[in-house]
Amino acid sequence: MKLIVAYFFLFSGIVLGSTANSLLKLTEGFTKPLLSIFCSVFIILAIYCLSKAMTVIPAGFTYATYGGLTITAVTLFGMFKYNQVPNVYGIIGLLFIIVGVILVNYFGRISS
Repeated sequence: MKLIVAYFFLFSGIVLGSTANSLLKLTEGFTKPLLSIFCSVFIILAIYCLSKAMTVIPAGFTYATYGGLTITAVTLFGMFKYNQVPNVYGIIGLLFIIVGVILVNYFGRISS
């Protein structure tokens, strides 16, 4: 698998994971069957995409990117959907997460 395909799987995993995590609140504790099924299917597909990405991209980089960008996306979803705006420290923390993801992906090197 080529690197670009691996990053496509990683991006797909981030989108699916963000969608699944955004649906969690709407499931109301998994009491709404249809939303619960969608949430479960999306998280399973996200993990599948991550496993495919990890065949090329190192596991640590893959999971750090997935975790960081999923956290950021779900936070943005909460801001727009539920008006849950983080305080200044939360915003600074999110910026650190984004900078960390950039550093890991562009400047991180794995030594053999």
